[in-house]
Amino acid sequence: MNDYYEKGLNVLKEMTNEEGEKGIESMGNIFPDFKEKMISFGFGQIYSRPNLDLRTREVVTITTLITQGAFEQLDFHIKAALKVGLKQEEILEIILHCAAYAGFPKACSALAIVGEIFENNKI
Repeated sequence: MNDYYEKGLNVLKEMTNEEGEKGIESMGNIFPDFKEKMISFGFGQIYSRPNLDLRTREVVTITTLITQGAFEQLDFHIKAALKVGLKQEEILEIILHCAAYAGFPKACSALAIVGEIFENNKI
């Protein structure tokens, strides 16, 4: 593996837990090259760049996922956001703000996912 892959693994471990790592691993079981690119590029070259901390990057990622309607990845990134220091109130505020720009249907879908995470983790 390359240096970006190792750097990406370290960032991933900082952002997620065993459950998140298993999700990434399951993609590697389907397509190992995809997993390598996702870790090397996504986490090793993008998430590890200077100038934005992981907390800020998760604000951007959550916002982007909501505006795209890419809810299948929202669970992973909400949990990562909590792990890197976002507060429940901040995540809820992001969702409300997205309602104004992306629409209430997308914000409602995001809120349902977040509500489940908060409930399951008793946050």
